[in-house]
Amino acid sequence: MQTQQLQDRQALNDLMNGWMHRDLGEWEQLRNLFHPDGTIEITWYEGLASGFVDGSMRMGASDLRTKHMIGAPVVTFNDRGDKAILETNAMIIAENVKLNIGCECHNRFYDLAEKRDGQWKLFHRQSVYDMGTFTFPLGPVEIDSTVAAKYPREYAALAYLLEQSGFPLSRVFATRGSELEAKMKVDAKKWLAV
Repeated sequence: MQTQQLQDRQALNDLMNGWMHRDLGEWEQLRNLFHPDGTIEITWYEGLASGFVDGSMRMGASDLRTKHMIGAPVVTFNDRGDKAILETNAMIIAENVKLNIGCECHNRFYDLAEKRDGQWKLFHRQSVYDMGTFTFPLGPVEIDSTVAAKYPREYAALAYLLEQSGFPLSRVFATRGSELEAKMKVDAKKWLAV
């Protein structure tokens, strides 16, 4: 049993690090991180993971560039060992090469993963945003602070960059210590117990 759990932990760690496929534009490998019915809720996209990959392809062809630094996940298994909650520290680094504005956003991916037919894949991905800041790759650039102020401080820089790049947000997302984060965790524990 312990050997199996170690193998499962390694598979889940590899799954989290597979997010590199998004930064590299390896779209089929990115699509393969999710079960066919897998979903995702992040700043600029909510829905089936397949639609997220299609949107990521559009983003990859735009002036917006991203890179994700991914930590090792904290894993909570269910009793059967076929479901897991993963909370993973990450950093989103982004810039719009035309606008010369960038950002760094520290977040935690909050994932529900399932082992089906012996293979771990993501069932549902969400994110909690902890803090973020603007970066200016070629020197200071003026931003419209009224646009940035529309969003929670924790991800205002990322939201501003996304909106200015043609990928607007449609609602408020979870931030550190928010009611949305608490609800996300309660719902995940219910899902894990089923």
